Amino acid sequence: MQRIRLRYTKRGRLRFTSHRDFQRAFERALRRAEVPMAYSAGFTPHPKVSYANAAPTGTGSEAEYLEIALTDARDPEKLRILLDESLPTGLDIVDAVEARTSGLADRLTASVWELRLDGVDPADAARAVAAFNAADAVEVQRMTKNGVRTFDARAAVVELDRVDGAETPSPEADRPTDQPCAILRLVVRHVTPAVRPDDVLSGLRAVADLAPPVPAAVTRLAQGLFDEETGTVTDPLAPDREAAAALTTAAPTAAAKASEPVGPA
Repeated sequence: MQRIRLRYTKRGRLRFTSHRDFQRAFERALRRAEVPMAYSAGFTPHPKVSYANAAPTGTGSEAEYLEIALTDARDPEKLRILLDESLPTGLDIVDAVEARTSGLADRLTASVWELRLDGVDPADAARAVAAFNAADAVEVQRMTKNGVRTFDARAAVVELDRVDGAETPSPEADRPTDQPCAILRLVVRHVTPAVRPDDVLSGLRAVADLAPPVPAAVTRLAQGLFDEETGTVTDPLAPDREAAAALTTAAPTAAAKASEPVGPA
């Protein structure tokens, strides 16, 4: 059995697709691409697909991850192209590696988010960010299936800054273009309960009365392990690439040793 790990995106209006919507679209893409999927046992077999830490509905993402199990080996890049062609534009498969290490989900411990606040003056956003960062705790409330829950949105935030420009375009063509726009960059740890970008926006409203006139456009730019030394979120697929490169390097060496004569000439 071969395992392939994929990175995919949710762009434009397809950010409104739920995780279940994506699951259905992805399983259809697997059938269209004729991927030799491994299936679970039991009365209702289903393809072996593991999804990891999906972004909330309504948010865009450049860094969603999943893993699939195959019964026959396939080239990861060719498989990526076939699956990408079988999915609608906006749900794009942008990276694929063969799984050579364990614990992909364990490497998704932090996310980098971009928050586009149309109609918000950048100076007002900067003052709100300063107030949020200066607070020891910022309590917010969120409705859950068990009722309203209060928790600290500040503790999980590693970094919150206002930035100039944006790495991603406005996800809607009808977004205002003649009004001020503030762009925030957020790095948040994955904790329990999860602190989401909308919780941070609630926190900005609580500490600085910052309330965007239109809903914020939120995009996840990256997720992976948080490097304490560099303050960056690392690529979770990098260990698999490194393991594959090491194996490729070791193979010629092993072949050369095998061809060496044994014993006295």
